[in-house]
Amino acid sequence: MTRALRPAARILLLDPHGRVLLFRFTPSDRPPFWCTPGGAVDPGESYAHAARRELREETGLDCDCGPELFQRHVEFITIEGVPVSADERYFLVRTDAAEIDTGGHTALEQRVMTRWQWFSQAALAAHDEPYFPEDLAEILDQMEATA
Repeated sequence: MTRALRPAARILLLDPHGRVLLFRFTPSDRPPFWCTPGGAVDPGESYAHAARRELREETGLDCDCGPELFQRHVEFITIEGVPVSADERYFLVRTDAAEIDTGGHTALEQRVMTRWQWFSQAALAAHDEPYFPEDLAEILDQMEATA
């Protein structure tokens, strides 16, 4: 299967309690799953600029996303049904906001990103639906250990 290359910026958005924000996706072709804010890098855009744009569009927060934390390569099928090989770059953002503004969501996001929730590490461990990245709890543990 030929996969499209997809550069993407992902955000680990943490509240003052260290909980991470995830969106619940309900696509028509697979079971629901949860994912961090973020998305594809537009042509000519840097990963850092994409992270800030995606954060603003998906949460209403407009702030610097700081330096890139880590990179990973994953393969998946997008909500639009496109098989991709994604070069994902992750950024950490801390916020005092308890609520987010989803008014910047596209029509597709409005249809498939039905809910959002702040997750503690314990809530992630007990959660019964898939979330991505799959090792998010371990990533948060490592970040806490080095903070």
